[in-house]
Amino acid sequence: MQECRKIALGAKTLAGKGGAINQGVRHGANNRVKLRGVQTALHLIYPARCTICGDLVEDDFALCGPCWRDTPLITGLCCDVCGVPLPGEETGTPEQCDECLRIARPWSRGRAAMIYHDNGRKLVLALKHGDRHEVLKPAARWLAAAVKPILPDSGVLIAPVPLHWLRLLRRTFNQSAMLAQSLGKMIDQEVCPDLLIRPKRTQSLGGLSLDQRFAEMEESITLNPRRADLLQGRTVLIVDDVMTSGATLSASAQACLTGGAKDVMTLTLARVVKDA
Repeated sequence: MQECRKIALGAKTLAGKGGAINQGVRHGANNRVKLRGVQTALHLIYPARCTICGDLVEDDFALCGPCWRDTPLITGLCCDVCGVPLPGEETGTPEQCDECLRIARPWSRGRAAMIYHDNGRKLVLALKHGDRHEVLKPAARWLAAAVKPILPDSGVLIAPVPLHWLRLLRRTFNQSAMLAQSLGKMIDQEVCPDLLIRPKRTQSLGGLSLDQRFAEMEESITLNPRRADLLQGRTVLIVDDVMTSGATLSASAQACLTGGAKDVMTLTLARVVKDA
């Protein structure tokens, strides 16, 4: 009789726990329904709009049909070192553009998500000078797609090209660091926003010749001594918004290799293409 009483009490306790679990499940389902309701209401008040032109679109942080068509995303055959698109079909053999064959790059492989032209230029400038941080959402997807074919599955350390502290103070943010952090979340890789520092203040590279650009950037970027242990023997992926000559990326890559990185790759949101 005592054993039966224990079994009955145990069954009652389990039933009570089961009720609490069921109640928790119902609460969770109700919360999800409420959240969807709030999201629907917000979309009615603030409908999703194209990141470039502002026209109505179905999803947040998306592009409308015409803007998507006119955004020069890089697909197909491209230079294995800088990501610039190349004519022809992919054959499985890495190809290099004329510029990368002529200029020694300290990094091994690189990619770019789009051409710095038309909507590609608009998106970069919106992020860099227009405080349009909503660009980060689609940009992270495009960057992840561009770098996927060359990136190891794990152990990669993502680092942005740094800004000099005076320029950072004036701009209030480093767009390359924001791109790096958004990408890191997208592909689940470690990000170190201050792996590299820029102790030397350089002039704007716009309008300078190729040789002047590289001379200006020489030894302008160094490894942050407080982060030196992080990159020892690792593959570093350097992220920047735009690649023109590659002088800034070269200075960043050289700093990583000098500091003990096993390999350095580069990734940019946009690549300047001559006559684009």
